[in-house]
Amino acid sequence: MVSAALLLPLVSAAPPATAGRPAASDVLQRAFAAAADEYGVPRSVLLAVSYLQSRWDGHGGAPSVTGGYGPMHLTDARTALASAPHHSHGAEDPRGDSSRAAKHVVDAAAPEPSALPGRLRTLERAARLSGLAPERLRTSPAANILGGAALLAAAQRELGHPASTDPGDWYGAVARYSGADDTATATTYADDVYDVIRSGERRTTDSGQVVALPADPDVVPETGQAAGLGLRTAVTAGTECPRTVACEWVPAPYEEFGEGDYGNHDKAERPASQSVEYIVVHDTEATWDVTLKLVQDPEYVSWHYSLRSSDGHIAQHVPLKDVGWHAGNWYVNAKSVGLEHEGFLVAPDAWYTEAMYRTSARLVRYLAQRFGVPLDRQHILGHDNVPGPTAATVRGMHTDPGPYWDWAHYFELLGRPFTPAAGPHAAVVTIRPRYTAHQPLYTGCTEPGEACPPHGSGAVRLHTEPSESAPLVKDAGLRPGGQDSTAGVNDTGARASTGQSYAVAERRGPWTAIWYLGQKAWFSNPGAEPTAVGTRGWVLTPREGLAEIPVYGRAYPEAAAYPAGVPVQPLSPLPYRLPAGQRYVVGDRVPGEYYYAPSFDTSGHRVVRGREAYYEIQFGHRVAFVKASEVTVSRV
Repeated sequence: MVSAALLLPLVSAAPPATAGRPAASDVLQRAFAAAADEYGVPRSVLLAVSYLQSRWDGHGGAPSVTGGYGPMHLTDARTALASAPHHSHGAEDPRGDSSRAAKHVVDAAAPEPSALPGRLRTLERAARLSGLAPERLRTSPAANILGGAALLAAAQRELGHPASTDPGDWYGAVARYSGADDTATATTYADDVYDVIRSGERRTTDSGQVVALPADPDVVPETGQAAGLGLRTAVTAGTECPRTVACEWVPAPYEEFGEGDYGNHDKAERPASQSVEYIVVHDTEATWDVTLKLVQDPEYVSWHYSLRSSDGHIAQHVPLKDVGWHAGNWYVNAKSVGLEHEGFLVAPDAWYTEAMYRTSARLVRYLAQRFGVPLDRQHILGHDNVPGPTAATVRGMHTDPGPYWDWAHYFELLGRPFTPAAGPHAAVVTIRPRYTAHQPLYTGCTEPGEACPPHGSGAVRLHTEPSESAPLVKDAGLRPGGQDSTAGVNDTGARASTGQSYAVAERRGPWTAIWYLGQKAWFSNPGAEPTAVGTRGWVLTPREGLAEIPVYGRAYPEAAAYPAGVPVQPLSPLPYRLPAGQRYVVGDRVPGEYYYAPSFDTSGHRVVRGREAYYEIQFGHRVAFVKASEVTVSRV
């Protein structure tokens, strides 16, 4: 029932950055001990479940992306519902293909609170079991831990197991705590909890407290208890997932409807037809049930995988050989895999469960190995890093997963942490603030201009001068009128994100300037608490004799490469220029390529390749492309 592969731990490249720091207080540690004793739950089980839910963070009583509160992630999703998923927002065409009419989709209403599944309403049940008021469970970490312990104890009773002091005897209760509705997901979640118990953890939380779980490598979970959970067996036929995750097949339709219209993806033969170069991380801005409903609608759009927040469950919708409509840029769509994570970008203190981070990292590692995709930020993109394909589309591009996605932790799980590869005076830096402590002001989470609650962030602000009072740098694509960028949570115009690398333009005291969108951009980078680390890499600059060069949002072939019957796609420079003397970090050298697939009948589909080559670069918050013939590349 439980594959041995599910017991394999994630790659762990280093101990937590906060390991070994003195505790500010042991209040939280004592709260776990008291709750475990009161409800007869082994302390290691309670601590490990909480770690997988929240990494022991409380988030100041604010709800998570699924409406989960506190260290035990007790859910009350009524407070976190959005009005529509993100593919329905704004002006972005998810296909991003100018050879056919723009694909815009209608809003989808959020479900009524009474229709939410039990896994999104665990706070209500915890209140009944513990006798604690819902407001206390939301705002008090100690009460929240008591509520979680009450849920675990109730699950143990309902499964007919005694309140044993042996952590291994709680496997079934842990699996039920996940809220999963299928056996594979529940057991994958439980296996992760027991992996945490075996390996131990120690971490400083967002409230500044050190919580420790000593390693218990000899624990033996009673995995046979999974048979008594009474859960369904997910449909796995057709899925392309690693054995270390729970994955089911929920297919997106490939159907023709209307006059020459069809949905909701394109057939292809990747990687034989085209290489896969990118994995794009999205959030759904919708609940799980709404997400699955939409991706099965032929008139909507599509992506390859959805990941559930509460337990990390994965549903695959589109075969990897085919092209999903998700990134808003056809060149990127044709060469990428899209991952939608259940979540809400602009929810106050938006955050994600450890369970979802872990299964997502396992999936990305599998995909990267399968397609040879490098594990770096120029290939593992957020939707907010995908460039607009043309000047007219830049303003409508989406901004998920946003500044609260923890890229540093994600890449630690991928086994590729962002560590220094060069000294403090290196010519290239990689953005790497300390997520929990780094809390820049954002606005617009609930109302335009209104400050968002303080929260850790992996993004740094970029100024025109080395001063917090200096204006933010401008983004000519987002604001053609020359207005300044803002602190808005969805404004990517002056933002550099964890893992992104830039060439250094200048240093002054605790400030570092980088080349960004054709200008010098400054961020605070004090030696005592650096927000970037030195690294090495390849950089490019306009070749000698060129005062500036155009920048593109897609790497399309030259006009002469298109055969008869395939309309020539314009190169269409973006509204930016790359001036002589500036340097930008290089990703890949790629051929000009265009996948022509505008019809349901695949017989006319063609991959057009040209002689013109391009370099992908980290140009601003988003990546971009420049012609290889117009630049000089060097190693620094």
